[in-house]
Amino acid sequence: MIDDLDRAIISTLQENARVSYAEIAKVEGVSPATIHVRIEKLRQAGIITGTHIHVDPRKLGYDVCCFIGINLARAGDYPSALQQLNALPEVVEAHYTTGQYSIFIKVMVRSIDDLQNLLINKIQPIEEIQATETLISLQQPIMRQIQV
Repeated sequence: MIDDLDRAIISTLQENARVSYAEIAKVEGVSPATIHVRIEKLRQAGIITGTHIHVDPRKLGYDVCCFIGINLARAGDYPSALQQLNALPEVVEAHYTTGQYSIFIKVMVRSIDDLQNLLINKIQPIEEIQATETLISLQQPIMRQIQV
C-alpha cells in the first residue's frame, strides 16, 4: 500500500518526470536517499512503470486521430487479431472491450487519405476482423493521468 509520501512523489513526477530527487526531498522534508528508496519501491511494485514525455502528434504531422471499433468473427480470434494490429505503427492504443465492439483502437495518421489506406489495405484485410466502425476525433480537450 502507498502512503502520503508515495502519493506526493507520484504526483510530483507526473507533473515533471525530470525533477531531481533532491528537489522532491526538499519539498517533502525528507532526505534525497529516502526519495530514491521510495521511487525504487514504487518501480519494483509496478506502480511507476517508466518515465514518459508527451509529444504533440500534430506538430509531427499526424493531423487525424481516430477511434475504430472492431467486431471479430469469433471471440477466439482476439489473440491473432491483436498481434496483427500491434504490428501496425498507426495503432497507438488497443482495448479489449465489452459491449458493441470486441476491440477498440486509437489510430494516428497524417491525413484522411492515410486513414483510408490504413482501413482498406491494413485493417480490413485482417481475416479475423468481421467489421469496423470509425470515429474521427475532432479535438482532445481533456488529457490527464490518473490522480493519486
